[in-house]
Amino acid sequence: MHNDRYFEVEYYTLIDPFKQLLWIVMVVVALITLPALLIGISISIFQAATQINDMSLTFIPKLLVMILVLIFSLPWLLSKLVSMTQDLMFHLPQYLS
Repeated sequence: MHNDRYFEVEYYTLIDPFKQLLWIVMVVVALITLPALLIGISISIFQAATQINDMSLTFIPKLLVMILVLIFSLPWLLSKLVSMTQDLMFHLPQYLS
């Protein structure tokens, strides 16, 4: 028995946009956190070598690096998100049919 209220959707039409979205999320997260991770490791090595144990010495540089990376990469990130949204809206009828 076939019910007309339900429709079949090929799996690749739904998986492809989610795959692109997850890739963009991974790039955005990596772009912001990897420089902070590298700064944190280098500061930790410096602290171990000099035996300086100050929490603000690790927090403030990581925060500044994340803010600077976000400021410089924001135009690129926004263009990626806008193009992904435009692509999703353009193909929305295809996804729903």
